Amino acid sequence: MKFAPFVDLLGGEGAQAWEILTESRLALDRGEDVIVLSIGDPDLETPGFVVDAAVDALRKGDTHYTELEGRHSLRASIANKISRSAGVEIEPEWVTVLAGTQNAFYSACRCLFGHGDEVIVLDPAYVTYEACIASTGAQQVRVEQPAATGFRPDVDAIERAVTPATRGIVFSNPSNPTGVALNGDELEAISRVAVSNDLWVVVDEVYSDLVFDGVHHSIAGLPGMLERTVTVSSVSKSYAMTGWRCGWAVGPPELGNHLRQMALINLYGLPGFVMEAADVALREGAEETETARAIYRARRDLVVKELSRASDLPVLVPEAGMFLMADVRAHNADANDFAWDLYRATGVSVLDAGAFGATSRGWVRISYGVDDLQLEEACRRIASFTG
Repeated sequence: MKFAPFVDLLGGEGAQAWEILTESRLALDRGEDVIVLSIGDPDLETPGFVVDAAVDALRKGDTHYTELEGRHSLRASIANKISRSAGVEIEPEWVTVLAGTQNAFYSACRCLFGHGDEVIVLDPAYVTYEACIASTGAQQVRVEQPAATGFRPDVDAIERAVTPATRGIVFSNPSNPTGVALNGDELEAISRVAVSNDLWVVVDEVYSDLVFDGVHHSIAGLPGMLERTVTVSSVSKSYAMTGWRCGWAVGPPELGNHLRQMALINLYGLPGFVMEAADVALREGAEETETARAIYRARRDLVVKELSRASDLPVLVPEAGMFLMADVRAHNADANDFAWDLYRATGVSVLDAGAFGATSRGWVRISYGVDDLQLEEACRRIASFTG
């Protein structure tokens, strides 16, 4: 049987890197001695009061169709959150609730980009961005954030990449995989490029609550950016709710109208009890977010300390999130081969960071989404493996 050409766009150059995650999780299910550091799924539990809100909603019969754009109360909570980080007033009408950051990103891309367009993507970038952009018919233009400068944005290179066909700029802030949190000067420089060239900016802020020093700032709040920025995020990481699949896109109401139509054809609305849980998390979960941030910061410090014992394994100290990048080129120029050799020798599963782009080839991404004992043991095994 023949499939549509669209299916050829659903993968990406880095897809094979995820095979190690599949294998290690199967081994874990079999009870084997493996430690999975190749996925960003928090080991923390969803807060009890959030679970209770969902259960209460279910018991009250909240099992019917819901508003396509999401419940107004949740949209208001999201608008308040983004208003604080952007420093500008954002109304609930600017918010569309979708099935996680991934669905929000995909939906936004389908509404913004099309055949003949070029989209600048800061490299390295989250793996699925490539397929999301390709699905629109647009061409992604990768702009390297060099490893030599700590994977920070090269604004001159971004500006040089702009052509008459350029339609937008895409990046995550804080970054997955690097853990880089963009500073005010970097955000202002990117905003100047966007405004002067009349470009959309799509920014993934799913790790915004996990900035270790200082506070997160949304680019949407800079002059001229509110009407051209689409901010996607979710409750997944901050509140340990990855499986709840509740996220959002924040952008101009005109875009919201199109996103509502996207929700009509591919979601038909999120479950009400899920939205009730997310709303409670956003309204009452400040303490839980602070706790999660402290836990991940302590784990980051543990990994940096323990991997300092490894031989020829430079690391990039992350400013946010739940991942750390390690340079394995002294051991193997092919980081995917290194990751598999490490896994077969020690049972520790890490991810080839080359999956995120050419700039991060020769690096691996290490998640600290497991408890301290597992993390310390994993680092000990990595250090031993490197000699």
